Amino acid sequence: MKLAKCTLVLILFFSINITYSQFTVETQLRPRFEFRHGYKTLFPNDVNPAAFVSQRTRLNFSYKTEKLQFYLSPQDVRVWGDVPQLNIADENGFSLHQAWAEIQLISDLNLKIGRQEIVYDDQRFFGNVDWAQQGRSHDAAILKFEPNFMELHFGAAYNQNGEALTGNVLTKNTYKSFQYLWFHKDWEKLSASFLFLNNGLQYIDEIDESKNDTRYSQTAGIHLKAKANKFGFASNLYYQFGKDIANNDLSAYLVSLEANYSAMENLNFTLGGELQSGNDFGAPSNGKNKAFNPLYGTNHKFNGFMDYYYVGNHIDNVGLVDFYGNLKYSFNKKSNLAVGLHKFLAAAEILNENSKNLGYEIDLVISHKLSEFVAVQAGYSQFFASNGIETVKNNFDGNSNNWAWAMLTIDPVLFTWQKQDEQINNQNQ
Repeated sequence: MKLAKCTLVLILFFSINITYSQFTVETQLRPRFEFRHGYKTLFPNDVNPAAFVSQRTRLNFSYKTEKLQFYLSPQDVRVWGDVPQLNIADENGFSLHQAWAEIQLISDLNLKIGRQEIVYDDQRFFGNVDWAQQGRSHDAAILKFEPNFMELHFGAAYNQNGEALTGNVLTKNTYKSFQYLWFHKDWEKLSASFLFLNNGLQYIDEIDESKNDTRYSQTAGIHLKAKANKFGFASNLYYQFGKDIANNDLSAYLVSLEANYSAMENLNFTLGGELQSGNDFGAPSNGKNKAFNPLYGTNHKFNGFMDYYYVGNHIDNVGLVDFYGNLKYSFNKKSNLAVGLHKFLAAAEILNENSKNLGYEIDLVISHKLSEFVAVQAGYSQFFASNGIETVKNNFDGNSNNWAWAMLTIDPVLFTWQKQDEQINNQNQ
């Protein structure tokens, strides 16, 4: 009885004192068919291509008031057929993608804490990897200072296997800890961001536990965007230093420059280039690592959709030079076609003095919106291999490499509830 009375008092308190609140429930169902014949790596002899349907199902719950926002996003990720029809239990595809709260501490200063996506700028270094059905999220706390003339964020994360009485060695495949600072400023035709990340990876010595350690690398970078009439420009400049997981001295960099031109309202052209430094012959040497690692970026967005580079691969390798051009044509407000062409080169020397030429890739994507909450996309990519990539991937079979996919996205808003305190409105009249 006392608990019921306390609950009623709390409900009445919030209903009186919260001047604004909103509750929203959204969902997403996203099945995707893929045909893989040389996706991520060169297609070998004597195997069959892969074909499957994967599916993401998400529910997004959002509650927002003037000084508090709460967000919950459970999801199920599966491949059609990975459990039988008369299943007792599913595979481990159910997870909590996001569960966070953002609290206003004082005016312009908020704290966002919990499991959350971390996305900055063009997602080159921090992104949610939305193409992957599972996506990427972090267990982190972010302090946000956001007056109307700038944004300043400080984020931190610390990971552990679980609750324990002794020891702090992390065995999961993730970072041990990180701390970062992100600053962003907008002007009329220019915007600039600065990022500094201190990233700690867990080193485990299998023989001598006393040598277990957290090894830290640092990344400092600038992202710039500018507009001039029908032209747009973007650039990234990042430098990495400190130690890698193998205790090598790290000295690596990423430089990119991109220009786009809106020829017409429905036609856009993009030309760009990116250089990520690498190690000669594909490995650190003499205690030095010169290979840049984009770490937590949405790497599928860059360097070709076939994911030959930096999507769970090509780390500490010969680096990459990527010259690319994109064309996007909108048939109408519902349909568009995008074409991308990439020319890849190694940024460092390749074994046996092979050419630095890593090949070409062409990507085609067509998109159509069937209704407000339903969209369909389909794509085809072809990778044209060269001697350089054959050496890097250790595959000289000479097969054709292509990838095709089709995806349906259904993402309706199921429920929205909004409350505005009438008492406050009456007082202002």
